[in-house]
Amino acid sequence: MAISRAQILKELEPGLNAIFGTEYNRYENEHAVLFDEETSNRAFEEEVLFPGFGNANEKFEGAAVDYAESGEGYVSRYTHNTVALAFSLTEEAMEDNLYDKLSTRLTKALARSMASTKQLTAANVYNNAFNAAVTGGDGQALVSNAHPLQNGNNGSNRPATFADLSETSLETALIDIAGFTDDKGIPVALQGKSLHIPRQLVFVAERLMKSQGRPGTADNDINAINNMGMIPNGYYTNHRFSDPDAWFIRTDCPNGSKMFNRAGMSTKMEGDFETGNVRYKARERYSFGWSDWRGVYGNQGA
Repeated sequence: MAISRAQILKELEPGLNAIFGTEYNRYENEHAVLFDEETSNRAFEEEVLFPGFGNANEKFEGAAVDYAESGEGYVSRYTHNTVALAFSLTEEAMEDNLYDKLSTRLTKALARSMASTKQLTAANVYNNAFNAAVTGGDGQALVSNAHPLQNGNNGSNRPATFADLSETSLETALIDIAGFTDDKGIPVALQGKSLHIPRQLVFVAERLMKSQGRPGTADNDINAINNMGMIPNGYYTNHRFSDPDAWFIRTDCPNGSKMFNRAGMSTKMEGDFETGNVRYKARERYSFGWSDWRGVYGNQGA
């Protein structure tokens, strides 16, 4: 009895799905340490910054209490993008029993492409962090010294002068982060949580983060960053950071950089009547961005 194309598809699809899943999951999700992930069931998500109240006033005896005026902060929008890719096997390849080897190679290549696209999309938020043409809800780049505050001042999540990763520049970053304020000027007591670097800085970061003594000196001083546990989650290398000198610190700000997952990875296989080809597609929807710039401190390097 001849085996129909429908029977081949029925037998082939589960195997391709297993190959796809194994290959897709083989690639490290480097974005997971750069973004807090949330789910969405809409075409886009919007988050409104709450600027706070400012300092309270003294209430004198018999006087009425003052009511705080907060106002509404800027709005950050996450528009979900659909990412999809497909391949097809010709009717002749199916007919000549070439579908087994071909489909395995093509499925692995498809999984690599989908995984790489996701990681590159995530990394580009940081790759464009200093680009004034790529702005967030407050009209500024992710890393800027001109984030407008409601008290009339500007907030900054970068150093006054960019510098390469070193003991001094890292300490300066941690001091700056500790000085972050809300939109009303009240300190928010943030701390550095993790250091994020390109592959070119991995050896520098290893020495800075893990040496017991001060790196690069003959002094008997301790490594204060290590000894005080100032960056408790350590450092992470991102292989899709494009600037070999730029580095970032994620803080414990609750609404910093975010990823919204609208539709998880799905695959589908079907035959085409007109051509006789078999088509296999992968698809997912997500968005990357940031709500509060205080979630990231960036340094472009010297």
